Amino acid sequence: MSYNYLDLLNPQQRAAVEYKDGPSLVIAGAGSGKTRVLTYKIVNLLDNGFEPYRIMALTFTNKAAREMKERISALVGQKISSRLWMGTFHSIFLRLLRGNAELIGFKPGFTIYDTTDSRSLIKMIVKELLLDDKIYKPAIVASAISNAKNAMVTPEQYLGTKEYYDADKRAKRPMIGQIYKIYRDRCHRANAMDFDDILFYMNELLRDHPDVRRHYQEFFKYILVDEYQDTNFAQHLIVSQLTGDDMKLCVVGDDAQSIYSFRGANIGNIINLEKRYPGLRIFKLERNYRSTQNIVNAAGSLISKNTNQLKKEVYSENEVGAPVEVIRTYSDIEEAYMVSNLISGSKLTCHDSLDDYAILYRTNAQSRVLEEALRKRNINYRIYGGLSFYQRKEIKDVIAYFRIAINPDDDEALRRIINYPARGIGETTMKKIQACASEHASSLWGIISDITKYDVGINGGTQKKLATFADLIRLFIADNENSNAFELGQLIYNRTGILTALAHDRTPESISKHENLTELLSGLKDFVDSRLEEETDADISMRAFLSDVMLATDQDQNDDNEEPRVTLMTVHAAKGLEFKHIYVVGVEEDLFPSSMSMDSLAQIEEERRLLYVAITRAKETCVILFAGSRFRNGQTTLTRPSRFLSEIDPRYLKLVSSVNIDQGASEKFINPAANYKTYNTARRTNPADSFRSGRFSDYGSPSSRPDYGKTAVNSLHRMDTTGVGTAIKPMHTPDELAIGMRIRHPKLGEGEITMMGNVQGEPSVTVDFGVTGIKKLLLKFAKFEIIG
Repeated sequence: MSYNYLDLLNPQQRAAVEYKDGPSLVIAGAGSGKTRVLTYKIVNLLDNGFEPYRIMALTFTNKAAREMKERISALVGQKISSRLWMGTFHSIFLRLLRGNAELIGFKPGFTIYDTTDSRSLIKMIVKELLLDDKIYKPAIVASAISNAKNAMVTPEQYLGTKEYYDADKRAKRPMIGQIYKIYRDRCHRANAMDFDDILFYMNELLRDHPDVRRHYQEFFKYILVDEYQDTNFAQHLIVSQLTGDDMKLCVVGDDAQSIYSFRGANIGNIINLEKRYPGLRIFKLERNYRSTQNIVNAAGSLISKNTNQLKKEVYSENEVGAPVEVIRTYSDIEEAYMVSNLISGSKLTCHDSLDDYAILYRTNAQSRVLEEALRKRNINYRIYGGLSFYQRKEIKDVIAYFRIAINPDDDEALRRIINYPARGIGETTMKKIQACASEHASSLWGIISDITKYDVGINGGTQKKLATFADLIRLFIADNENSNAFELGQLIYNRTGILTALAHDRTPESISKHENLTELLSGLKDFVDSRLEEETDADISMRAFLSDVMLATDQDQNDDNEEPRVTLMTVHAAKGLEFKHIYVVGVEEDLFPSSMSMDSLAQIEEERRLLYVAITRAKETCVILFAGSRFRNGQTTLTRPSRFLSEIDPRYLKLVSSVNIDQGASEKFINPAANYKTYNTARRTNPADSFRSGRFSDYGSPSSRPDYGKTAVNSLHRMDTTGVGTAIKPMHTPDELAIGMRIRHPKLGEGEITMMGNVQGEPSVTVDFGVTGIKKLLLKFAKFEIIG
């Protein structure tokens, strides 16, 4: 080796790398060089005579394993690094299981079922048991089985445990245990395992075969585990069983970044590790190399409020940097425009690439308004680890209903919705209808709408289902002629039961779908309201809405080039990443922390860790935003700032209200890293006064929890339709208004009237809203209040 790699480490890193006399825990704070320590520790073990094939290194992702292996290869050569047992938990344990398959009742060539295979089998079992597939959805049943396996609970134990049965009975799914048993038996009969089985059977192999356990304890001379705070019970148990008497183990992690409990991760595994290994040596990597001092100190003051944690004092020796900006906007729409303006201005000032910017949010549904604002600013963006809003399956499914209402001969749209939500019309029936349509040169709708006229070859029961479906579509077609986009959307949601279909499904996947669907409805209302306010004879039809959507979708599909882009993602997806400039949006009660994670101290502490992760992704600037109101389920809901904002030490914050950010001040404001001391503070609020005192009255009243399940369905009937396509009395007449007067709009924020006029005989005002731009509003529909 041409240089001594140990000289590249700070004292704490070096101590962690060189220690090999027993079990050790490396607490690696955000940006502290965790990967370097793991990499160099493996190299150091090799330098000290450990054979590569006797070192096991476990990671959570193939990417992490690949990155470490590449770094090690650069230091010791590919020939040596290729002999390491390095990979994900599942890949390494799968190799071990194949060599011992017969001991656990399988043949060596057993198959691994992916998610699709598993759910398909569960669906078949549910059907055989004559259970309601709307209640026993494959995703829900699979989640219950997965949780049981990760807790090392067999089907027999599940069936024999009253607590499981009572919980399933309350959820109206008392047969989960029986399905689990049949599923396990079917998999075994097919010589197949699913992903959870790999961990389950690895544990059983080590537990039930002491000779095998001793063999691996002696064979692997050193075990290393990355991201230990993310391990579940089964993974923790395997590591414990593989650790021999000499306890040559090193785990690396950060309890402050434990954010995956919904996947089964147990923070107790790292918090209580010392109880399992009494001689455990703890090394704390507390120097953050990533972020400025203000960012590190702000994040540290937040996470210090958690009670269940391993104490550490993370610090930075980088420049002090700008304080963390906390910006209050009037609405989620203004919030989105604010972020797009900040990014645009910062890029001009700092000359950074768009790749250096990221917008983080708590839920996927929040991306819609952000995407729209970025598109209007012509700012390229990417959705990291997911799809843009209108590309998501559940959104495309509902949009297919919108398309059918406009054009019932749209065969692609009809295929998409014919059995969504499930109505018992399967592939066999559709093939027969397609054949009949081809024979008669007709669209699918042409056959279905007059199903009794044609000899399709289907039974009476299926004919009845198709007739019911046809009546539903006719209703939508008729309503489309007389309704605007929002009203038609409401009708489609209500009559199809789209939200009801998700009401009983509490998996993270279904909750995210629910949020996206309600956000789409909010998008329809926003489309109608904004067009009515700004245009005479506004086209507020579903056809006009779909034209806008198709243009946005086309832009997404044509953006496959490698141009720099702003990254949009959930905070969960951002873990492990870093950017120069971070914008965290929607930091409000019931959103961040989530209303679904407020039932216990443990849940609140995980939400706090999630915000800590968000802040510590930033290298140079971090901006946190919250809105005074948010558009949900087609209604404007008043919100209040997250409790977490009051927990951040105000010495590291700068609180700004969007009312300060007019066109004249924007150039000073848009680059948070520059001139932050000289920014106009005439109306700036002291963070200590506003947050610490708990005086939130200026930021909106407490919001109710967002609607889910039946409540959300019922809320569709209560949505505000004021001004939606009806003649209403204007809120203000021209005589009440004057140039220079300031107004407050519920979505666009505060602005100044710059011109009075009329559009095709309708009185109007032109208003400079600063952040959200200059808008011409028709007084007939505009909703605002005069403030000065």
